[in-house]
Amino acid sequence: MVNYTDQYDHPWKEAVGLYFPPFLSFFFPHIWEEINWERGYEFLDKELQKIVRNASVGNRQTDKLVKVWRNNGEETWVLIHIEVQSQSQAEFAQRMYLYNTLIFQRYGQPVVSLAILADDQPRWRPQNYSRELWGCRVGLEFPIAKLLDYQTEMASLRTSLNPFAVIVEAHLATQQTRNQFSRRYQEKVRMVKNLYRRGYSREDILELFRLIDWILRLPQDLEVAFEQEIEQFEEETRMSYMTSWERRGREKGIQQGFQQGIQEILESRFGEVENSLMNSVKEINEISRLKTLLRQATTVNSLQEFQSLLGS
Repeated sequence: MVNYTDQYDHPWKEAVGLYFPPFLSFFFPHIWEEINWERGYEFLDKELQKIVRNASVGNRQTDKLVKVWRNNGEETWVLIHIEVQSQSQAEFAQRMYLYNTLIFQRYGQPVVSLAILADDQPRWRPQNYSRELWGCRVGLEFPIAKLLDYQTEMASLRTSLNPFAVIVEAHLATQQTRNQFSRRYQEKVRMVKNLYRRGYSREDILELFRLIDWILRLPQDLEVAFEQEIEQFEEETRMSYMTSWERRGREKGIQQGFQQGIQEILESRFGEVENSLMNSVKEINEISRLKTLLRQATTVNSLQEFQSLLGS
């Protein structure tokens, strides 16, 4: 039987990229209120990658660094970290402190560090780091959002127009239906039908549909049944938002998401990746194979070792 490993990291990173203002208004409304959105915002992926490559703190392809301006005109950088698996509280908090310090040291910009805890351990809630010796003390406190806390707010999640209400609901549904694919199928159908009814724009429906599809993965037989049920629903309700061409493109988009994820992981671990290697990755269309390569990219010791896996 195929092992359908749930993938959280990359859908979350893409969702933050698509919907950054709604992200802050949903999880950290007090911060959202203090930002001058008329000045826009800027993702600093290149600046973050320079820090990642020089810091021996593991692979951090799920982090996002964003430049914003406060209402008083001051420029501020926001570092967003999404943590899927619980770990040592000290280790996690130390990494949050280290990244905050390294970014300020290199770029001289004040940094606000935020953490989304997407794991399944209710008591794991790291929120600060400190060390002290002989009266010398340094530390960092950072805001967190624990996704498990939203389990008691499902009714409001299902009516909210904030895109992250949908993302959180899909994430929790994936955790609750692990290895229960019939139940996951039912949840996915319900979520997509509700998505159509909530009043989102066509563009948002297509983007959120794709993210739900990415998070709530199903075996092939149930995926076919899911597509058929949604097509029938669209015909009955005359809510056809997705053409047959877009449905075929959905699968291609998932493939490209995994391919991009592989490239980002390899670049964060080993630096520049040759085009020939990535061209070989892009020739692979089987999603299960790409998922395996994504996991292997986090564990190989060199680009040469990864290259050898492509030929196996």
